[in-house]
Amino acid sequence: MTLSLARRADHFPDRTAVVDISEQRLYAPAETIHEDRISYGELSTIATLTAERLAALDIGPGDTVCVVTRNRVASLALCFACRRLDATVAPISHLLTPATVERPFDVLEPDLVVAEAAQRDLVRSIPFDRSVTLEELTDTDRDGVDLDERRAGTNDGPLLALHGGTGRPIAGYSAATVERNCRTAIAVWGLAANDTVPLTTRLSTPDGLVRIALSVLYAGGTLLLDRAFDPGDTLAAIDEEAATLLPGRETVLRDLAAESGFDAAVDSLERAICEGPIDDAVRATYRDRGVPVAAVHGRLECPTALSEGFEAGADTDGTAVGRPVPDCRARVVDDEGSVLEGEATGRLQLSGPTVAEGYVRAAGTDAENWYEPAEMASAEYEDGDERGRFLDGWFDTGDRFRRGADGTYYLRR
Repeated sequence: MTLSLARRADHFPDRTAVVDISEQRLYAPAETIHEDRISYGELSTIATLTAERLAALDIGPGDTVCVVTRNRVASLALCFACRRLDATVAPISHLLTPATVERPFDVLEPDLVVAEAAQRDLVRSIPFDRSVTLEELTDTDRDGVDLDERRAGTNDGPLLALHGGTGRPIAGYSAATVERNCRTAIAVWGLAANDTVPLTTRLSTPDGLVRIALSVLYAGGTLLLDRAFDPGDTLAAIDEEAATLLPGRETVLRDLAAESGFDAAVDSLERAICEGPIDDAVRATYRDRGVPVAAVHGRLECPTALSEGFEAGADTDGTAVGRPVPDCRARVVDDEGSVLEGEATGRLQLSGPTVAEGYVRAAGTDAENWYEPAEMASAEYEDGDERGRFLDGWFDTGDRFRRGADGTYYLRR
């Protein structure tokens, strides 16, 4: 199946796509969740209505829509709506500051900004005056809108634009690349329609949106969605919804294990994936309760590059992150760029259809395309950020890894 929500709605309209577990009241008691169940048919309808409202605001092929929200069903609907319109969607982290939120907008120069009311202070810092709240978008008159007519143009830009932790760089993903990443999740972790998966990170991140949220929906599974991660609420949702797969970063797995009721709540879990390397004590906490944990490694430019299998044993030095996933090639090179064979330590390079096409470039530059794959401008990064560049069909991460005799990669600090 292609990256089409409508096709999934046609196949299983009544299957639950998303359970919104967000608390309705700001100061609700701890471990209180609100269950708002959205079927695939309903989510597809929401996405279509959203596309019509965006089209009524003159959004079409080649346009860019920035989204400034926390984790919301509306954010997912906007992704599929932009897919329907051949537009680019750019999720903007609500954790950016008034000083750093300008950085992605300087490059993207969006045609529209959609934001939730809770982010009004951050939106005021954006150097852009065409914005609507989610509520205003819902009220947009969509009468007479023909979506097929709106798609008559062409879009040479990406479907998805994701920014780094400080607002830059911005990596561009075509629809085909997003779909390849979804297929990777199915192949590597056995993601399936009978999986129920809590989202423990933000939809503005590569692991939150591409690795987990879109992949779960691509497989026909059920996503447990909270505005922001809260260990008590997440554990309650895992218990009540009988979650089967737990994705997260090490701090998430550690925080969940520290909650009372952890032992009973994780009975339904079949497996977990964690951004590696993983501390052996955290891994053992879950493995002792029958939940194998696989380390995974990804980046802004490649949401999932390396992963262990669930049968992987404890790592003696705590640095293992796995082997290359399907559709992602990996190699190590020395300081001169020469490829190293066998057991070796060097800079990690990645290539293949799961890797972003390149970095989105600012309008008005001399770049012939929306991205520049040949090299990265150093100005895109702040001092201390991880560096990387696209070169000769490979993405050079700038990170040092050791490749073992069995092909497992180990992160070198």
